[in-house]
Amino acid sequence: MLAEVTTYYLEMCSPQALRPKRVALEGLLLMKAEIPSAELQHFLYRSVGGNWYWYEKANWSYQAWWEYAQNPNLHTWVLYLKGTPAGYFQLEVQPEGNVEIVYFGLLEQFGGMGLGGHLLTCALEEAWRLGAQRVWVHTCSLDSPAALANYQARGMRLYKTETRLVEIPDRTPGPWPGAYG
Repeated sequence: MLAEVTTYYLEMCSPQALRPKRVALEGLLLMKAEIPSAELQHFLYRSVGGNWYWYEKANWSYQAWWEYAQNPNLHTWVLYLKGTPAGYFQLEVQPEGNVEIVYFGLLEQFGGMGLGGHLLTCALEEAWRLGAQRVWVHTCSLDSPAALANYQARGMRLYKTETRLVEIPDRTPGPWPGAYG
């Protein structure tokens, strides 16, 4: 179907701009995925983005995910709550001191717990540790309604907005094929 989609581009150009948010929950643990894994990348992408029209990579082959996971400039961090994956972020170190938040989000059942602000704080702190001169991200009107507000609440500045007609699937891809019948 044809849909009007607005894309929002945000940036942070100084670590001092960060407005952190923390939650203190028993069993909350953030870990970097140190070993490239096609399975993990696929799981996180589909589990977090499946309900938000993250469809571009939804049907990638194992080989495509494997090649993607091998990128040495990608850094994937997984948030766990009591041993269960709750969300993730992925950073890509780019030329000229840019670090992009490529993917960011929570699994649906972990929304509304304050974890999004906490996880974004961690993502931004990690981007600065990677040597960023600028951290940037884009989100769109097909993503979680909390996404744009969270980015801005943490101190990211909107620097560009684009609206265009885009051909999208009739429904979101879901967390795995056939999940919704």
